[in-house]
Amino acid sequence: MSAPGSSSTQVQQNHNRMAILEDLQEKKKRMRMQSTGPGSSSSLPMKDSAMRMTREEAHSSALKQQQALQHAHENSSAYFITQDSSFGNLILPVIPRLPAPPE
Repeated sequence: MSAPGSSSTQVQQNHNRMAILEDLQEKKKRMRMQSTGPGSSSSLPMKDSAMRMTREEAHSSALKQQQALQHAHENSSAYFITQDSSFGNLILPVIPRLPAPPE
């Protein structure tokens, strides 16, 4: 047994939900039209652009590694290697292993 007037409340809530869904569908349609409409770029050139940025970043990183390595070799007698580090280090010093002293 439902309270009087509750069916009209449900009808109003359903009507509001439908209006919201229609509004969302319209927004989706507009966004699709903007992203794939005439004069705009499609997703393929965006992927190429992202790949180009990645290549440029890789080239820049390699150049920075080379410069850091050259600077380290010129200003230190230690030996360094280039290595990608999770801490952002471009070069790492190489520490030679010394033989263990006899017991």
